[in-house]
Amino acid sequence: MRTPEPAIDERDRAILRLLQEDGRLTNMELAQRINLSPSACLRRVKLLEEAGLISRYVMLLDEKAAGLPGTAFVLVTLDQQGRAALDAFEAAIQQHPEVTECCLLAGVADYMVRVAYADSADFERIHTEILTQLPGVVRVQSTLALRTVKKTTALPV
Repeated sequence: MRTPEPAIDERDRAILRLLQEDGRLTNMELAQRINLSPSACLRRVKLLEEAGLISRYVMLLDEKAAGLPGTAFVLVTLDQQGRAALDAFEAAIQQHPEVTECCLLAGVADYMVRVAYADSADFERIHTEILTQLPGVVRVQSTLALRTVKKTTALPV
């Protein structure tokens, strides 16, 4: 059964858009931008957090400035698709900071993994020492990104 979406109005949407754009906004700045009192704004933010719409606050780093200009998308196929095999793979992949995203797929491969790397030698290390050594992995197929055209963490609310 699907969980009902929380009812939000246009002010809530404005809060979400502004915080996705700049998570460092103070409550006072946020309240001014959406034309609410600080106490009403804070109450709305707390309700959005409690409803799970705001799941956490993070700082985004620039990959190139952090020395990780390379991005690879890797399709991973496992030898089994049972719950135990998926759980083992998912637990193991959590241990590797080079993996910035991992999605279970419906299709030819079982997972798509996004990897951040410094250079070709670093990607080779990640490929041979990490990805191919994860539990149940029988095949990895990598695609290297040449240039990022669009990247956002913002949802269209």
